[in-house]
Amino acid sequence: MLLLLLLTSAFVLVPWTGAGRIIGGREVKPNSRPYMAYLKIQNGPATSTCGGFLIRPDAVLSAAHCVDKKGKGRITVILGAHNVHGRERSQQKIQVTQWVIHPKYSRDGFKNDIVLLKLKPKARINRNVQIISIPRRMERVTVGAKCKAAGWGWTSVTGNRTNVMREVELKVQNGTICELIFQKYQRQSMICVGDESGKKASYKGDSGGPLVCKQKAHGIVSHGRTRNLFPEVYTRISYFEPWIREQLKKFALQELPDSSSSD
Repeated sequence: MLLLLLLTSAFVLVPWTGAGRIIGGREVKPNSRPYMAYLKIQNGPATSTCGGFLIRPDAVLSAAHCVDKKGKGRITVILGAHNVHGRERSQQKIQVTQWVIHPKYSRDGFKNDIVLLKLKPKARINRNVQIISIPRRMERVTVGAKCKAAGWGWTSVTGNRTNVMREVELKVQNGTICELIFQKYQRQSMICVGDESGKKASYKGDSGGPLVCKQKAHGIVSHGRTRNLFPEVYTRISYFEPWIREQLKKFALQELPDSSSSD
């Protein structure tokens, strides 16, 4: 019956992407998610926001669709934040010197929706700013696992906004559910996630933020549908682990004396 309801609504709803919100969640204790990053993306007069997370002092992971239309725009990463519109001593504001979008990324179905951002200077690791581990290549989160997604943004479908970080618990779903709804869904590189009641979700504004399962970032908020909150699609980080490691090595080489920078 659930699959029938999903199918009947699949053709009238369009995917959402972008800045994201947490719906049906709760405010977290300030600085209790020290790996979280808030991205301010400026391209001319336009400014957008997304989530992200710190995986090394000089590197943040996020969703490619957050930055794919920004050209040579400016990206500022804010770490150690709880209220992103407040002046908090815990905050570190760092410029992104370059970003690397996965070479096979496509907005058509949001395939390979992942980007790595290089920070300079490096983040200062302390109580309020810390890195989070990512899974290895063959490490997969299991169906039924309860994970958490955090972010800033709208708290309802009517557009109520919040300046403080909120978090929601979501369950990893069988990929068949997402295959029925999203024609371009790929089991290897995507995770099907959601709350069957449709009352809890990440949404516009949370894009790029992590899906944390057992203290590891297993997914990246990618896309869903405008009206229905269930199911949602996250980028599967373990699938991209070799690519991530390769880019991190390049970042490290750029820090060596007399080494040239490359995009």
